[in-house]
Amino acid sequence: MLDKEIYCSYVDILKEELLPAMGCTEPIALAFAAAKAKDTLGVMPDSCHLYVCGNIIKNVKAVVVPNTGGLKGISAAIVAGFISGDPSLELEVLSKITEEEKKTLASELERIPIKIDTASNSKMLYIDLLAQTHDGHSVEVVIEDEHTNITLIKKDGIKIFSKASGEAASGETDRSCLSVERIYDFAHSVKIEDVYDIIKRQIDYNTAISKEGLKGNWGARIGQTILKTGGDNIFTKVKAAAAAGSDARMSGCELPVVIVSGSGNQGLTASLPVITFARENGMSEEEMIRGVVFSDLITIHQKTSIGRLSAFCGAVSAGCGSAAGIAFLNGADLKTVSHTIVNALAIASGMICDGAKPSCAAKIAVAIEAGLLGYQMYLNGNQFRDGEGIIKKGVENTINNIGRLASKGMKETDKEILDIMTK
Repeated sequence: MLDKEIYCSYVDILKEELLPAMGCTEPIALAFAAAKAKDTLGVMPDSCHLYVCGNIIKNVKAVVVPNTGGLKGISAAIVAGFISGDPSLELEVLSKITEEEKKTLASELERIPIKIDTASNSKMLYIDLLAQTHDGHSVEVVIEDEHTNITLIKKDGIKIFSKASGEAASGETDRSCLSVERIYDFAHSVKIEDVYDIIKRQIDYNTAISKEGLKGNWGARIGQTILKTGGDNIFTKVKAAAAAGSDARMSGCELPVVIVSGSGNQGLTASLPVITFARENGMSEEEMIRGVVFSDLITIHQKTSIGRLSAFCGAVSAGCGSAAGIAFLNGADLKTVSHTIVNALAIASGMICDGAKPSCAAKIAVAIEAGLLGYQMYLNGNQFRDGEGIIKKGVENTINNIGRLASKGMKETDKEILDIMTK
């Protein structure tokens, strides 16, 4: 049984991570910064100068910005944020744009010059937006490390808000308390009423967009393709459910999702396979919630040392988490879920992130497949062992190795990906 302090920390971590968002979180972060700048400025800006990290550039380039009529790219996200003007909505900042406001998007995109430069720092998530008017007024908004973590606001060159660079948003709970063993204990013992509202919202939101992805003409229709070609079995259905949610989300569906580790795709991947598995097997709502809690926290644990954005595809972590969640629902012991995680990471840890786009749905399906294979391997008496590649004895040691690979080893990979995408 977990002690009370750690128990409360785990509940707080879920509350901090499982947030609703409309659209891919990187263009939404830009829209949030723009909305904050416009709100502070008090009028519509006449120009904008933007300094952003490479991860923002690659994750905004090819994804549809919701509520814009199918527009893509940095300029569309910023102008939509200027028009929406309500930063209190945070990651749902574009959810209340009116039809009249949408009609002004094209003319405002043409009217407002937006200069975009790559930031000179090494931040993996960084936005510095300077909005100006013709009469010399300006507002600068800086976001660092997390999608809504504002660290600086200047109005007409005068600092009106600041906090230390690297300081977490809103006194965020220390993630170092996470471990596979503790997460396993927590998922078994958590009082359902302590997590019900946040997990139920995740189940409802993510199920709704998955259903839309399975019936609509979204993206490359990966979810529909999997169902059509994969056979009538449970593992086909769990992959299709998550991929379909991403199909819709990457192509501008205006339904919200509940994110994990700052990512809607990871939120979909961590939850939908577990939800689908539980429903297909007639499990109770409580069992489903415990399985989703386990998958969410395993995903968050892996991502803690990787960071919000990197060259390492976050679907790998979430696919691993969802497979471990399915094992958990099947009554697996701690040893089995630990080996599921290690096996899954050995299989798929080389997958790169080359931006948000329709192919993310296919990567999600591959990541879930790797996780399920890792689980089936161990059930059949097979496993990857210490010293084989980056695998280290002990699940925590392997997770640490992946964090090192993603956060340090793949920095140059990230630069090359961005160079390829922009040239």
